[in-house]
Amino acid sequence: MSKAIKSRTSALVTAKRVLDIEAQAVKALKSRLDGSFTAAVDMILSVGGKVVVSGMGKSGIICQKIASTLASTGTPAFFLHPAEGVHGDLGMIMKNDILIAVSNSGETEELIKIIPVVKRMGISMIAMTGKVKSTLAGYADVVLDIGVKEEACPLGLAPTASTTACLAMGDALAVALLEKRGFKTEDFAKLHPAGSLGRRFLRVDDLMHKGSAVPRVAEGTLMKDAVVEMTAKRLGLTGVFRGKRLFGVISDGDLRRALSAGGNIMDKKVEDVMSKNPKIIASGSLAEAAIKTMEEHSVTVLFVVDRETAAVEGIVHMHDIIKAGVI
Repeated sequence: MSKAIKSRTSALVTAKRVLDIEAQAVKALKSRLDGSFTAAVDMILSVGGKVVVSGMGKSGIICQKIASTLASTGTPAFFLHPAEGVHGDLGMIMKNDILIAVSNSGETEELIKIIPVVKRMGISMIAMTGKVKSTLAGYADVVLDIGVKEEACPLGLAPTASTTACLAMGDALAVALLEKRGFKTEDFAKLHPAGSLGRRFLRVDDLMHKGSAVPRVAEGTLMKDAVVEMTAKRLGLTGVFRGKRLFGVISDGDLRRALSAGGNIMDKKVEDVMSKNPKIIASGSLAEAAIKTMEEHSVTVLFVVDRETAAVEGIVHMHDIIKAGVI
C-alpha cells in the first residue's frame, strides 16, 4: 500500500473514531437527564428578564451559539464574556435576569470571579459543567451535568467531545423552552426577516396583488367583459363576485373549455362559464403554505381572504412567490 493511501486510510480511521466518541458523549447525556433539567427550564420560564450565558475559551464560543439559539427561538438571551464582565460588562445584567455559567472543569477563574457579584444581585444561576462537585457547581441553583468519558483529542487536551456535549445540552434547553412557550412558525418568522430564512417566511400579504389590481367582475356580467378584465389584469383569471362575496372564478382553463363546447360564449353570463368554490388562502398565511395549496389543487393563483369575514383582500400568483425566492 502506498504512503498516500495509508495516509488517507489513517485519516478516515481517525475521523470515525472522533465521531464515535462525540456521538457517545451526546448519547450519554440522555441517561443523566433528570429533575435538574426540568428545574432549569422552569427557572428560565419564571424569570421576567433575559438569559445571560457566560463561559471562557472554547466554552465561550459554545455559549455564544447557545445564547443565539435561545434568542432565535423565543427566549431572550445574550452572551457575556466573563473576563469583560469583571471590567464593567456586568452592568448588562439586570436583577430579573438568569445566568447560565458554562465550564467543563467548573473551576474557570474568570467565570468564578463574576459569580459572587451575580449572586449578590439575587440572580439565579444554572451551571453547565462536567464536574458536579466543582466550585461552579457549588454556587449554582441548578446543575446540569455535561461531563464526558473522554475527549476525542488523543492528547486529552483540546475540548472536543466536551464542547459537543455542551452544545447539545444547550440545544435541548432551547427546544424544551420553545415548546413550553408555544413558540410557532409565525413567531420564528418575525425573528428571521432576512436571507433565505426570511424568504421562507414571507406571507401572502407581502406578495399579493391588492385593490384595483385584483381581477373582478360582478355576477351577471357578460363574458365579453370578463375576458377584457382577465386580459387587463394579466393573472389568467377573474373572480366573480356576488356583492362583496367571492362567488366563483373564470380561469383560462374555463374559457378554453367553454370555447371547445362551441357556440358564442361572449354573450353568455359569467355564471354560465365560471367554476364554483374558487381556491382561497387566509391572509397572514405563509407563502410556503400557498405553494402547497396550489400544488394540491393544481392551480397557480389563490384569492387571499380575511380569516374572519372571508372578504377578499388580494390575489397571489405562483410567479410572485417564485420571483420572491421562496422556492
